[in-house]
Amino acid sequence: MQYEFTIQVSPEIAADSDRLKQTVSKKNNIPIEDIRYIQILKRSIDARQKAIKVNLKVKVFVQEEYIDNPIQLPEYPDVSNAQEIVIIGAGPAGLFAALRCVELGYKPIVLERGKDVRSRRRDLKAINRDHTVHEDSNYCFGEGGAGTYSDGKLYTRSKKRGDVQRILQLLVGFGATDQILVEAHPHIGTNKLPDIIAAIRTQIIDHGGEIHFDTRVIDFSIKNSKITGVQLLNGDRIEASSVILATGHSARDIYELLYHKNILIEAKPFALGVRVEHSQSLIDQIQYKCDNRGPFLPPSPYSIVKQVNGRGMYSFCMCPGGVIAPCATSPGEVVTNGWSPSKRDQPTSNSGIVVELRLEDFKEYATHGALAGMYFQKSIEQQAWKLAGETQRVPAQRLVDMTQGIVSSNLPETSYKPGLSSVDMKHVFPPFIHRTLQEGFKEFNKSMRGYLTNEAVVHAPESRTSSPVRIPRDRKTLEHVQIKGLYPCGEGAGYAGGIISAAIDGEKCVEACIATLAPS
Repeated sequence: MQYEFTIQVSPEIAADSDRLKQTVSKKNNIPIEDIRYIQILKRSIDARQKAIKVNLKVKVFVQEEYIDNPIQLPEYPDVSNAQEIVIIGAGPAGLFAALRCVELGYKPIVLERGKDVRSRRRDLKAINRDHTVHEDSNYCFGEGGAGTYSDGKLYTRSKKRGDVQRILQLLVGFGATDQILVEAHPHIGTNKLPDIIAAIRTQIIDHGGEIHFDTRVIDFSIKNSKITGVQLLNGDRIEASSVILATGHSARDIYELLYHKNILIEAKPFALGVRVEHSQSLIDQIQYKCDNRGPFLPPSPYSIVKQVNGRGMYSFCMCPGGVIAPCATSPGEVVTNGWSPSKRDQPTSNSGIVVELRLEDFKEYATHGALAGMYFQKSIEQQAWKLAGETQRVPAQRLVDMTQGIVSSNLPETSYKPGLSSVDMKHVFPPFIHRTLQEGFKEFNKSMRGYLTNEAVVHAPESRTSSPVRIPRDRKTLEHVQIKGLYPCGEGAGYAGGIISAAIDGEKCVEACIATLAPS
């Protein structure tokens, strides 16, 4: 027999299978000798009280042996000669769209402006070491998109958008730990993701799909309001009646192309701010209310939301035991992001701390129409680059100094490899953002006593939280509202916010596309 229970135990018991069996036996009046196995279905940490607890949802096998059933990938057919669907972008949306194409018997032709996941590493080293930004190969562009080298967090609130569990199971099938099926806030880690992405690519190609790297799309061919093909930077043209546009939130050239071709796009609100680094031990002390978290608790994350000066200010993409990385996509700009390895074992933690922006904030850039938010975003990144000596060094300030308007006389070493430049953040941001950050950090300290410390360092800017543009699509067909056969998809189109939601949207766009191709 199998029974499911929800129990709350200490971290020590949660980590010890024998003690967990004893606890389950006692709490549920099941003879311990009858318990053959306990399978953990879900796990989360409750650190609200001084005595930290672990919430577990378990399946208990009573007088019945447990049979392990490893995750199996779908039966992918050979699609070498099948009808083609062109996919622009090999991030989570594009790759999962391609997988779904193969699964449903269609041939994906994936066009990726960047390099394969291994080759990208040389260009990432160049950003960190030489301050050189490759426009097509960086932390945002290349196989796997921004997610590959930006942590691999899998938590999503988008439960209503699609089957989250299906995407997680596919990731496990391609090599991710099965613990992502269990944890409340699953995470793969930047060190593990490249092999998973490469395995997905191999599956697509082995079954007849195509993936072309170093292939930038520079134009769309449109006739009678229907897409007919795409033009490539190398001069080639690809005929296409179905195109999934999954270029990610930093493909500014695509937004410019759509805007100048009078293909409808819309400005949308987003958020922008800084990335703050603390020692992980301090965050653990604050969150776990103890001097040493011990071996049974993971490095602690945090999540804070405040209303400051009538605007939302919140933590974003928090990376326990992680590092800050340079994520510019063009020369002449500075952008920060954060990631963690799978073990989250770095001595520092970091988080984006961002301020809610509204369409009226972009009035100064109104002449750019739907691209106003993008130009606002770009102006701050370019200002940061100038303030940092026209390098990939990042404008930085100690946290208390920032709230008091003091230029830091010295800065500690941080995880940001290109280096720091001591700057007053009021020179990076418009006054309304700067004031909100100053006041907001004081409010943060009320929720997390000790957060506001001069040992923490502010890095600016954290500006690529989401796309500043939405590419509108029909709610039913998911086609662009003007252009038949063009399917705006994922984060870059404004319909996702992370790896899981982007992957779900990629699958949905393929299914919608196939519905128009299949005979009625």
